[in-house]
Amino acid sequence: MKIEQMHKYLRATGLIDSDHPAIREKAEELSGRHPAYPEKAVALFYFVRDEIRYNAFMPRFLPEHFKASNTLAGRKGFCIQKAVLLAALSRAAQIPARLRFAVIRNHLLPGKLADLLTGNELPDHGFAELYIHGRWIKANPAFDIGTCKDFIVPVEFDGQRDALFRPHTKDGRPHIEYVLFRDSYDDVPFEEVAGWLTPVLTPEGRARVLGYPDPSG
Repeated sequence: MKIEQMHKYLRATGLIDSDHPAIREKAEELSGRHPAYPEKAVALFYFVRDEIRYNAFMPRFLPEHFKASNTLAGRKGFCIQKAVLLAALSRAAQIPARLRFAVIRNHLLPGKLADLLTGNELPDHGFAELYIHGRWIKANPAFDIGTCKDFIVPVEFDGQRDALFRPHTKDGRPHIEYVLFRDSYDDVPFEEVAGWLTPVLTPEGRARVLGYPDPSG
């Protein structure tokens, strides 16, 4: 990829705020002792995976809810928020990074989340893509190791191969299925994400997740 094309995947944005002092400091702390980019990326991935606790019910109805520095400060987030943080840390460490989205089917949705959806498909699953050794590598840091302790297979990342949700649980049950991979983005496509999600939410889900009024009262 040409240098001028790569620039947008290294720059700070309003939400992928890789120039924020806390982001820069954490990126240097995590990656500074690793001489090669794969090892830097691995260090950043595992920090976001395990030190930022997964929480599917974080606020997401304002753009600032996705800001990387806010997620770092709060130490919790859902998939897109954690992907944004990984992208910001990577850019601060001079690793080109972007966001990628997918439609996934979760065969084992937790009850509280299932109550907010009309089915078991999530149309806005977000993860990061990091540019290492001349190619884009998918890196999904969503589920922390604590979330995975019972039945979820943790996503592992070596900086060389795609790291995505596993299709089965530890005991072999169907779990997460990738239905469709969407485009990649150099910043958070806030309006598009809301547009993808709105049709699959119940009225209660639209009120709780997107801040829309619940017509049922």
